Amino acid sequence: MFEKVLVANRGEIACRIIRAAKRLGIKTIVVYSEADKDMPFVQAADERWALGGALAKDSYLNRAAILEAAKASKAEAIHPGYGFLAEDAGFAHEVAQAGLIFIGPSVDTMLRIHDKSAARLLVKAAGVPVVPGSNGQVADVEAACVVAATLGYPVLCKAAGGGGGIGMASAANESELRRAFVSCQQRSLAAFGNPGVYLERFFEAPRHVEVQLLADRHGHCIHLGERECSIQRRHQKIIEEAGSPLFEGGAYAKLREGMLRAALCVAAAFNYSNVGTVEFLVSGEEFFFIEFNARLQVEHPITELTTGVDLVAAQFHMAAGMPLQLQQSNIASHGHAIEFRLCAEDPIKFLPSPGEIKRLEFPPEGGAHCPSKGNPLLLLNTSPVPMATALRGEGGEVASCVRIDSGYAQGSRVTPYYDSLLAKIIVHAPTRALAIEKARQALSECHVEGIKTNLPLHRQIVEDADFQAGRLTTRFLERFSKKRAAPMPLKETGL
Repeated sequence: MFEKVLVANRGEIACRIIRAAKRLGIKTIVVYSEADKDMPFVQAADERWALGGALAKDSYLNRAAILEAAKASKAEAIHPGYGFLAEDAGFAHEVAQAGLIFIGPSVDTMLRIHDKSAARLLVKAAGVPVVPGSNGQVADVEAACVVAATLGYPVLCKAAGGGGGIGMASAANESELRRAFVSCQQRSLAAFGNPGVYLERFFEAPRHVEVQLLADRHGHCIHLGERECSIQRRHQKIIEEAGSPLFEGGAYAKLREGMLRAALCVAAAFNYSNVGTVEFLVSGEEFFFIEFNARLQVEHPITELTTGVDLVAAQFHMAAGMPLQLQQSNIASHGHAIEFRLCAEDPIKFLPSPGEIKRLEFPPEGGAHCPSKGNPLLLLNTSPVPMATALRGEGGEVASCVRIDSGYAQGSRVTPYYDSLLAKIIVHAPTRALAIEKARQALSECHVEGIKTNLPLHRQIVEDADFQAGRLTTRFLERFSKKRAAPMPLKETGL
């Protein structure tokens, strides 16, 4: 196992990586920008190295400065977290050239995954259904119009080198497509340095379901079940669940099994290693591959709480070349978990809300397998306690849990330079209904002052009948917002 690892990230994910490293006896080095010098993750690490200015390009995207810090601090490996350089094959190559280990997939694998349009072709050749679309990148607007006429409107323009909803736009007709295509090219070039665009059929109201994978360097790969990520704003997730309410009570069992097998096929097609996630759209009783995320996901805690597997610890083990101890037969999902992303943003317009956090209170963490309360997640099932037992309380029932993964503290300043994520409020309970009840209580005990957050939105969503019934699609938030804006009937106002 490594002795020293540099964490090339910030905020809550840096804190999460540091926590896992300490459990394994690994010393951590963090790099930080001028804007983040007083942030909790900086104080949590064993060593700290200043990078430069507040802008990401001068700090967390400053590859040369990060590598210099890694070499000077005698780090053996670099953990990129998510975002920033996590899926940058060029950076991973430079890490390897410097004699260090990049905690993630191989450079060759990252290059194959990075081009989204080429990845679609590879997945399709592996026999996995993909969203109907163009065969690779589309050369220009005229070619896009020809492809769209074949697919049928509406269509979706997507950045070939993108992700996270950046460089994505839908079009309902040819005139909209002409505008969307150019806009998508420009945003893709600015964000990823690649103006390539491809087209897909646009589904009006599908579900977004993803499968978590673990794969070692010895060819062994398993899945850890699925997550529902349909509640999104601007193609970015704000609430996730493990597992999907679609499959609750054994419904659509054949569809679920097919999707889990497909995810393993995708990993094999890319010769994948480390932690990864395969994302699908689900429409009716069909599923379609969207993309492969070659990194740790923001929503990884809900899978940890339902399976008991520490995904960050698993990353360290697999990056060190250790074989995966788990077999597919070891994995079972227990109970239901929900994650709410607490963001510093206007809850109605979804605009950033920077400023000083004058009050920040979370519900007390606790319950079985809650890492901060002395009940750590299992490390690749090497614990003498069976996984199923570890996830259950003294009475044999699946234990409830509240977990907070946060990167800020009271008095911290939210700057406009980075992602708006403040914390993740995660709950786990024996059933989805009980998890929602747990969430209702946890959210009521959260208090943030000094900045605007989406906390009121989360509180309203857990009271929504469609959410409680599991009627989720990628247009859930759009429809929910319309309901929220509509005048309430007199009988509901009490008038």
